[in-house]
Amino acid sequence: MFKNFLKHLFPRVVLQRNLRISYTFCLGGLAFTALLLLVLSGLLLMFYYRPGATEAYNSIIFLEGSVHGGAYLRSLHRMVSHALLILIMLHTLRVVLTGAFAPPRQRNWIIGVCLLAVAVFEAYTGYLLPMDQLALWATQTGMTLLQAVPLGGFVRDILVPDSVGGPLSLIRFYVLHIVLLPAIMLCFSLLHFYLVRKQKGVLPYL
Repeated sequence: MFKNFLKHLFPRVVLQRNLRISYTFCLGGLAFTALLLLVLSGLLLMFYYRPGATEAYNSIIFLEGSVHGGAYLRSLHRMVSHALLILIMLHTLRVVLTGAFAPPRQRNWIIGVCLLAVAVFEAYTGYLLPMDQLALWATQTGMTLLQAVPLGGFVRDILVPDSVGGPLSLIRFYVLHIVLLPAIMLCFSLLHFYLVRKQKGVLPYL
């Protein structure tokens, strides 16, 4: 699977007609590029971010005010996260409008929808990390809305065992944001590209 994944990203040959801009706009590839850029910028941010209830906000202030290029790095991470969600949503819309979810691609359609859901949750967990007023109130609103759905209270107790912005909730959001959810997204992406290649969805001549 991993071998086919690499072949999909780095094909040995590409036809000239496939290099032209088409109605798909390579949205899936652009989304994956945004994901890789998020991983890279996130790793650099980890050198300065401190996941403590009383330290997180000060670490962001230090990053933006005292680190050369720190404000640019944080802005890049934030803007690319927005771009990732937009690209995945547009890609999903393109699949719906072109009927690309129909058999035999229904399994890959499910994986793509899961990727969209995980990406939204990944963005939500990252929203709390700056620990400013906007982050706290936006996360509090999300947790309140979560309690309105079945099993929402149970999920909220797992994510926020103390209070929004408390030490336990912050470290759980942090671990989800930098470890668990990115790993799930990369695995889903690997499987997604593998199935695209297996089903000859793109580059059928390879």
